[in-house]
Amino acid sequence: MVASAFLLIPVTQAESLPTSLRPTLADTHQRQQTPQQQWLMRQWRKRMDAPLATFISDPAKRRELLTQVYQEARLAGLPPEVVLALIHVESAFNADAVSSAGAVGLMQIMPFWVEELGLPMDDLSQPTRNLRYGCTILAHYLAVEQGDFTRALARYNGSLGETWYPERVLHTWRDHWR
Repeated sequence: MVASAFLLIPVTQAESLPTSLRPTLADTHQRQQTPQQQWLMRQWRKRMDAPLATFISDPAKRRELLTQVYQEARLAGLPPEVVLALIHVESAFNADAVSSAGAVGLMQIMPFWVEELGLPMDDLSQPTRNLRYGCTILAHYLAVEQGDFTRALARYNGSLGETWYPERVLHTWRDHWR
């Protein structure tokens, strides 16, 4: 198997995953973007750059992260602004964040997900890998909850049945990333 900056899943393992997880985890190559898609991404990055400057001062690092967020969110079928709001709430854009519960990286992924979805060499502290996992997990929960962002975000946080976490993410989305 070829190693890349993206999450790789053996075909047999990918086929055993829930349908909602297959599209992102089985995809091991960057999808070629049309000129229109590239233009849309540049416009989006331009709009998101100023709010992200509060957290990341280096313009090159902002551009790189925004590009990764946009690509991973789109691959998973998520609005990239929601992913930014989730990262804002989870780690305040600190790729090295580790919670008291052991969640890692930008999107605060619990290490058990590597066993569930990935390969032993997956490094959740690596931003691209962390974004792939986080977007895949959120997209899966969104599919399970039939498009209900409140319930999907509560599942993501492990607080299903409560609304404090989804409200926090959705308010952050509304107030900072729209």
